[in-house]
Amino acid sequence: MTARPRILVREAARDGISVLIVDGVLDSSTYLALRDRIVKAALDGPPAVVVNVSALRTPTASAYAVFSSARWQVSRWPDVPVLLVCGHATGRDALRRQGITRYVPVYGSLDAALAALDGIDGRLRQRRCAELAPGREGVKHARELITEWLWDWGYASKIKIANAIATELVDNVRAHTDSGVAELRVESRGSEVTIAVSDRSARLATRIESAYGTFRLSGLHLVAALADAWGCTPSSSGKTVWATIA
Repeated sequence: MTARPRILVREAARDGISVLIVDGVLDSSTYLALRDRIVKAALDGPPAVVVNVSALRTPTASAYAVFSSARWQVSRWPDVPVLLVCGHATGRDALRRQGITRYVPVYGSLDAALAALDGIDGRLRQRRCAELAPGREGVKHARELITEWLWDWGYASKIKIANAIATELVDNVRAHTDSGVAELRVESRGSEVTIAVSDRSARLATRIESAYGTFRLSGLHLVAALADAWGCTPSSSGKTVWATIA
């Protein structure tokens, strides 16, 4: 019996940048695992994620779309740049032919990729995280933490809206998942504040449209009304629902 192809990902760090070194076969059975691994690295909030694919074997070139898919998942938040490194011209040419480099740049070496990052947005990203119980106590705890953190960071004017968003996101974990815990993440970058809540359910958060073309009123409608942008990012352990206040 032939063993299923596997993707092996080793993570390292270079100057604070997350570096993923990938080995194995990229095909339909490993596509999602690699995408989710890249997304997870980005959600951890490094300045950038560099993926070294020099040893990656890809029987079907279209599978390279995994890299543009991963970048799309994190393009609005946390908006972490994703770069590729491929040490051989054959792989770089294949990535270009598939159109991947329009969204995810590719370089011939890690040093070249890191040098290209010198021009990225250097605005300070502040971040705090906490684990919450997904019930009313969790909501209360989240509001207390958000008030404290945003006050300390100088975003007092955003506390009321941030607390309203967090209330809905944390309460949705209790109402719509079996996840025993939720993780609250609060970030500030420039003039933006982002509230994110992660849980261990793979069920994506969506606004439900009725058969008559109108939306049912739900917490996510309030989130969408209060936030400048919101979304739901799947991961290998569940999902993260986030909302940004600009």
